Amino acid sequence: MDLIAKERDRLLQRTARVYGLSFTVVSLLCLAIPGAVDMASFFVCLPLYLVIAFCQYRIGSSRSMLWAVPIVVAGLAIVGIVTLLAPEGTGEAGISAIAQLTAASMASVAIVLTTELLRRVFLGVSFALTLGLTVFLTLPFQAPGRTVALLVLGWVLATIIGFWISAGVPQAARRIASIGRAHRAERQASETEAQRRQGARLLHDTVLATLTLLAHSGVGVAPEAMKQQAADDARLLRQLRLGATPTPQSSGVYNLESNDETVLGTTLESVKQRFGRMGLEVSWHGTGQVLLPSDVLDAFLLALAECLENVRRHSGVTEAHVTITEDETMVRAMVTDSGVGFTLDDVDSARLGFKESVVARLKEVGGKARLFSAPGSGTTVVLEVPR
Repeated sequence: MDLIAKERDRLLQRTARVYGLSFTVVSLLCLAIPGAVDMASFFVCLPLYLVIAFCQYRIGSSRSMLWAVPIVVAGLAIVGIVTLLAPEGTGEAGISAIAQLTAASMASVAIVLTTELLRRVFLGVSFALTLGLTVFLTLPFQAPGRTVALLVLGWVLATIIGFWISAGVPQAARRIASIGRAHRAERQASETEAQRRQGARLLHDTVLATLTLLAHSGVGVAPEAMKQQAADDARLLRQLRLGATPTPQSSGVYNLESNDETVLGTTLESVKQRFGRMGLEVSWHGTGQVLLPSDVLDAFLLALAECLENVRRHSGVTEAHVTITEDETMVRAMVTDSGVGFTLDDVDSARLGFKESVVARLKEVGGKARLFSAPGSGTTVVLEVPR
């Protein structure tokens, strides 16, 4: 059962509990008024009221409709005792107690019996039984038309409350979900704009400044300094391609990694965050820390990013799983999704995305890629690179 249905049922149950217990107490107080019934009949009815109250309390926390059965049975038993077994007769307060009991307290079960066909059938049977017996037993005390009107009004009102809650909760949940989606879209748009502006500043402070110097033949700048600046720019662009977000310390100065070997787990987190911002949830499994040479790491991560981009664009799902494993000679990544899949023979040979960005890129560093897919069964790509 989904979350919306659970919340709907919880609200129905609690409403039925409060509604039923309130009128049960009112009915009992009416019956306790002197002259309503004799004391012997009152004390015989009291345990039945306790049974009704207990079952109504349980309805508030249990989805089972079986708790409605004792409520109906005990309620009709009270009507029989008050109308047939009271030796001194039944007063106006006693008739009022019966009205509160049958038209409101017992009718509270209708609130939780509106969600399914079987429950609605049980609701109809309970109402018909209550109406028939109550009209018959109260004939000596009041006109049957009055009894029918009171019971129909009470049960219809409780049923309307049940249907209204059943229809209102899903609508409210959908509106809340819609507001949440709009908020996430707005936040993503704001983050994208902030990243665009940061990227523009980043390029202005680094690459464009270097290109401007080159356009002016590096006038006033030593060749070694120019070479070092270009190398820093190249390393910065490499980090950006892998999804990192370097933080500027000051204009033109950015935090860059200088190791020839990079911890794979740290860089994988950058790729995960990058695709998370684009709406694809990436779940990592397996090895968390692997060292690879810089050129192999670049090819491996860029091929992995291309596979995740294909999932985002073509699979029709918003979640992908990446499993990283290693042995003494190889590091492997298995990218899987549960999307629409495709027939491998139907892929146009002119499409170079997977062929060039994944297969050829890995081949250049001694690795390889294998692709498995079928319509309706998702897609799996296995990437391998040497250590």
